[in-house]
Amino acid sequence: MVYGWVLHPVEYRDTSLVSLRYDYRTDYVLMVAEIYNSEGDAEQAIRQIAQLGNEPPVDTVIQALAYAAQMLYSPADLVMIQNLANALQTWSPTPIGINP
Repeated sequence: MVYGWVLHPVEYRDTSLVSLRYDYRTDYVLMVAEIYNSEGDAEQAIRQIAQLGNEPPVDTVIQALAYAAQMLYSPADLVMIQNLANALQTWSPTPIGINP
């Protein structure tokens, strides 16, 4: 035990968000939902959620919503995650060079 904790502890470097445990992934989605709630930038939210893996970002958010509901997150948190999921389901990118 002394060897593993003192003499030669494991050092993690440059780990990605993909390696997060499910509960931390859900917390990350909640943080992105909070930012989306205040700024309303769906494109930014998609970029941030996409860092969690290869799944479509909306699927990641829906899975996080289900986990958050199961873990009894606050109603306000659930609403924010649901709002993010709704926004990602209806979002469509603006093609480059075209001004709306």
